[in-house]
Amino acid sequence: MRILVTNDDGIFAPGIRALAQALAPFGEVTVIAPSREQSGMSHAITVDRPLRMDKIDAIPGFENRCFMVDGTPADCVKMAVHGLGLRPDMVVSGINIGENLGTDVLYSGTVSAAIEGVLLGIPAVAVSQVGGELKHLETSAQVVAELFQNNLGLFKEGWIPADGLLNVNVPALEYPALKGIKVTRLGNQEFRNRVEARRDPRGRLYYWMTGGRELEEPSDLEVDYYAVKAGYVSITPIHFDLTYHRLIRELKPHLERGHAPAELS
Repeated sequence: MRILVTNDDGIFAPGIRALAQALAPFGEVTVIAPSREQSGMSHAITVDRPLRMDKIDAIPGFENRCFMVDGTPADCVKMAVHGLGLRPDMVVSGINIGENLGTDVLYSGTVSAAIEGVLLGIPAVAVSQVGGELKHLETSAQVVAELFQNNLGLFKEGWIPADGLLNVNVPALEYPALKGIKVTRLGNQEFRNRVEARRDPRGRLYYWMTGGRELEEPSDLEVDYYAVKAGYVSITPIHFDLTYHRLIRELKPHLERGHAPAELS
């Protein structure tokens, strides 16, 4: 199995090292990642300048199969396929340090790298660790290894649909403390944004965007962030067809019409 590993935290992030090493027993792993952090880039691609891709000795054991790109996560997947001519059987993006739950997926470079794989006809998985700490990274790596160990045959048989991906979020817990795995849907609870105004040493005003969700006690374990809060690994299948299909039927009677031919002069 040929596996392309990428991320949005950059080629030197500990998460991508843990992911590559966790996947090494399951096939030929090639790592292509941004040269610097690209969190929150969503599905941006670079079209206003040339891209540079360099082989780099950044991850032990992958010296000849490790590259960095001075672009976005989506750029990295494009460069793998169209720049290096790779045809991976699967794209795995992560391990992101920080959750990608609910509407976070719309902003996430981690998820967007996986989506780019899907757009190119390659099954994909995005993996994130809840919280910003590194101390439980080995838990996420073990979850990935077991996911592949237990389902490798299904992955090879095309079990993940060609037009979707799996979004995996792992609680920041020791592995024995995990309660299990839940297959979930994306939540849509409001994200409370906050913009802090600050002054730099020269007195100039700048702004820092932050915020978060104020979650109640877990009530619906079918929702991704409640499942994670309760101690479960959340796996959400994501379909990127954004069409509002029900509204098409409702709009047709009101908006559709033929174009009247121009009158002959």
